[in-house]
Amino acid sequence: MAEMVKKEEGGDVATVERTRTGATYVPRCDIVETKDALLVYGDLPGVKPEDLDVRFENERLILHGKVEPRHQEREFVYGEYGIGDFYREFQVYEDVDAEKISAELKDGVLCIRLPKSEAAKPRKIEVKAD
Repeated sequence: MAEMVKKEEGGDVATVERTRTGATYVPRCDIVETKDALLVYGDLPGVKPEDLDVRFENERLILHGKVEPRHQEREFVYGEYGIGDFYREFQVYEDVDAEKISAELKDGVLCIRLPKSEAAKPRKIEVKAD
C-alpha cells in the first residue's frame, strides 16, 4: 500500500492549527490495511455522533467535527485533549468501494471501514504450463 499520510512529528499533545477563524486541532489516527479494506481509527474523546462529519470525496477521506468543552468549572494543571473544532484529511490511494464505506463511534474511537473494490483486492494468478 502506498503511504497515505506523512508521519507526524511531535509529542502526545493534540496538534493545533491556528487559522483566521480560530484554532482547529488534528486528532490522532491509525490506519490498518487488510486484504479487503482500509480501517481508519480516530481518537475522538468526547465527540458525539451528531457533532461528527465524515466524508469521502475525490479520493479523500475527511473527518470534521467539534468537541464541546468539558470540566469547565475546573482549573486545568495540564491538558492534552483538543477542545473545539477538529479536522483531518487523508488522500486514499487504494481503489475503494465508496458505496460500502461505514463508520462507527464507540468509546471515543471512530472506526471507518473503507472496503476495497474487487479490482483492488489481491488475487492469485494461475500459472499454466506449456
